[in-house]
Amino acid sequence: MEVPESIASSVLDSIINNVEAAHKQQQPLCQDTGLPAFYISYPPKVSPSRIKQCIEDAIVLATEEGYLRPNAVDPLSGKNSGNNLGEGIPVLNFDEWDKNTILVKCLLKGGGSENVSAQYSLSSMELSAGRDLQGIETCVVDAVMKAQGKGCAPGIIGVGVGGDRISGYETAKKQLFRNLNDKNENSELNELEQTLLGKLNKLEIGPMGLGGKTTVLGVKIGKAHRIPASYFVSIAYMCWACRRKELLFDLSDK
Repeated sequence: MEVPESIASSVLDSIINNVEAAHKQQQPLCQDTGLPAFYISYPPKVSPSRIKQCIEDAIVLATEEGYLRPNAVDPLSGKNSGNNLGEGIPVLNFDEWDKNTILVKCLLKGGGSENVSAQYSLSSMELSAGRDLQGIETCVVDAVMKAQGKGCAPGIIGVGVGGDRISGYETAKKQLFRNLNDKNENSELNELEQTLLGKLNKLEIGPMGLGGKTTVLGVKIGKAHRIPASYFVSIAYMCWACRRKELLFDLSDK
């Protein structure tokens, strides 16, 4: 709880007012509407290419109507595609399952929070961090300290432990779909999440890095098996505007 009439309290009030205004006026929550990433689970009888086409059509329409800012820029020419479609955009992750439903999860992640995401390789002499829970904690604290206000705090921290450099980040980003008040099924990781939540908010970085008690709103940690030579800790920093949505399509009558 921030001190009434403090800078931190004022910033949080502005964030809340912004959310309410965006909802009322049906306008984007932030000028950076983010990079659209989708996680799709689908049954064998459904064509992933058809889902891909539906998503791309929806993105073009949302861009035309002003809900999404054109964000797809060619890294060599600097040219903006103008419709949020391009090589690798949107990000699509497909996973076939046995259920007779299609689950579509969408995450819009802005550039500010993406820029301060980080990945560590343990053990680290620089951080004096080993391949253990304490080492993971050290990495997360270091990442948040380096982010300061650049990630638009208060943030939500997704952490992926293990995997390779790609799957580690994927694991971290998937944590951003979890509810803030849920509990990790792994007791060790659940305890670490609570420890980090308290520790990070004691850093007094505060909303937008201007000081205060609310630096993060949640810390969510997942894990993936790794090869013996590697131990990655991947951190997906999400800004306060954690824009996410899940849609479930029941195909029972189809």
